Amino acid sequence: MFNNKILLITGGTGSFGNAVLKKFLNTDIAEIRIFSRDEKKQDDMRHHYKNEKIKYYIGDVRDIQSLNDAMYGVDYIFHAAALKQVPSCEFFPIEAVATNVLGTNNVLTAAIAAGVKKVICLSTDKAAYPVNAMGTSKAMMEKVFVAKARTIPANKTLICGTRYGNVLCSRGSVVPLFIEQIKAGKPLTITEPNMTRFIMSLDEAVELVLFAFEHAETGDIMVQKAPASTIGDLAQAVKELFNADSETKIIGIRHGEKMHETLLTNEECAHAIDMGNFYRVPADKRGLNYDKYFTEGNEGRTQLTEFNSNNTELLNVEQVKAKLLALQYIKNELLTWGKKQ
Repeated sequence: MFNNKILLITGGTGSFGNAVLKKFLNTDIAEIRIFSRDEKKQDDMRHHYKNEKIKYYIGDVRDIQSLNDAMYGVDYIFHAAALKQVPSCEFFPIEAVATNVLGTNNVLTAAIAAGVKKVICLSTDKAAYPVNAMGTSKAMMEKVFVAKARTIPANKTLICGTRYGNVLCSRGSVVPLFIEQIKAGKPLTITEPNMTRFIMSLDEAVELVLFAFEHAETGDIMVQKAPASTIGDLAQAVKELFNADSETKIIGIRHGEKMHETLLTNEECAHAIDMGNFYRVPADKRGLNYDKYFTEGNEGRTQLTEFNSNNTELLNVEQVKAKLLALQYIKNELLTWGKKQ
């Protein structure tokens, strides 16, 4: 699949970028280009991996020239660069637009100009029925890549996207926060115990992107059928794994947060294609000539219920613990914690 190809990862110093690196470094891929703004994180990666297959490019998706400089010879792009923290995007929404919307347009424009074969854009469940600035900017990002896909034949540049929920133990996520609070002897801060969130591992996030790479058609949004957990059960699972008697402190829902997240809207469920562990949401390929549809109509669809974190499989505390124990991050933290006890 990636035999002697060049892969560019925007936002490549993040959790997803590192997970993709581990997946492909020992394959026959020719080169992996890490594109990001943070020279310190790039330097850390350089010292950690010490691998000639990895090339590092300092740049910003807001600056199309820096993207152009990194595009020569690239076959495939995983576009992961984003502002993703909900509260910070609430306070700085224009920054979210600049990176998540305009930055994505820059990536796609540069990719098309360079003849890149496939671009996979990473989105989030917060883009479905968005109520916050981050989700709204990601919803617009999806509109941008679907619209851009209409402008270029798939055999030239295939553009598609993935949408997934919370990635366990990714940078800035809640489980590492819980662990740090346990280590510091502080209460675990919980926004709302009954709040539900889709949960998946970094490996599952990579699996979704690879499934999209192999099966998506241009303009598609691919979704994984993820389970969910309440925040209360997630916190309890972490406490039990670390044998901690920490108290919990309910701090209330933060700026822009929902009680439950949605991976597929009602409207998308009406035409989503079930592919086993995944859903494929095909793009609406109709043009702007609406008169045609008034006279000819369109195929009717059955309206289905949205796929959200409150009607998917809800994991109990033991199941959450099992999912956490499968993560190397948790194994390392438990080992370190055990040595200190």
